[in-house]
Amino acid sequence: MYLCTTKLSTFVFDVNQTQIVISEEIEEEEDNYVNAPAWTVDKVAAPPDQRSLFFTQSFPLIAVCWLILLVIMGLRIYFTSVFSENDAKLTAEIQQLTTVNLQLETQRNNLTERIQDMETNLNELNVSRAQWSIDAYCPKKTNGRQCNPCQKYWEHTGSNCYQYNDADPPHQKTWEEAREDCRGKGSDLVVVHSQEEKNALNTYSVGSSGTNGYWFGLRAEGGRWKWIDGSDLTVSYWTPQPPPPTDGQCVMSVQNNKWISVNCAEKKQWICIRKALSV
Repeated sequence: MYLCTTKLSTFVFDVNQTQIVISEEIEEEEDNYVNAPAWTVDKVAAPPDQRSLFFTQSFPLIAVCWLILLVIMGLRIYFTSVFSENDAKLTAEIQQLTTVNLQLETQRNNLTERIQDMETNLNELNVSRAQWSIDAYCPKKTNGRQCNPCQKYWEHTGSNCYQYNDADPPHQKTWEEAREDCRGKGSDLVVVHSQEEKNALNTYSVGSSGTNGYWFGLRAEGGRWKWIDGSDLTVSYWTPQPPPPTDGQCVMSVQNNKWISVNCAEKKQWICIRKALSV
């Protein structure tokens, strides 16, 4: 029993001794840890998680890349929309221009056809006029054509042809109407610039007397007597001498070289003149 106890005590002692040693070592290590410098603590600190450190360091770069990607995608969407809209506008403008071009082409073709028709008609008209002139000045006879300086129903005097229109009162004309009739025949009312023309006017004032005369190309214009060719009257044969001219007054010829001023609206006979054909 004693030995056991002794052994037990010894055992216990040994155990306690061991615990004391262990306890003393632990306390010594704690004292050393507390009193150790910072760099020593860093050395003994556990290393951080590498994946967490990589994610922490890479997150800003990844965020920037995503931001750039989003900006690029947004710009692409925007410019795609803009280009699509511009392309649609250009397509519509091209179609409109094509339509306008077709219309212009059609109008050009129509104008070309009209010009060709007008040229054809003009040629035919010129031929007709030429033929008419030939027939008028050179009528056909049994022995062929014989040309005259004046057309039929026209009187030849000097270098001119005259046509006196001794119409009855129902068919007489005002001064303006008489001039239009002469123009329709390729002529005009008589203008007197030479003794020959004065004598011819007097000669063709057939059967005139008193107030029954023939219109010719002289009237009041701007307070002056003017010929229809724009020249002023220089020599006259008034019977009697008229008052200063007023607009609306025209002159008629009466035989015996008499000129009488009357209202242009009165209806009279008239005399036309045109150049004679040189044959």
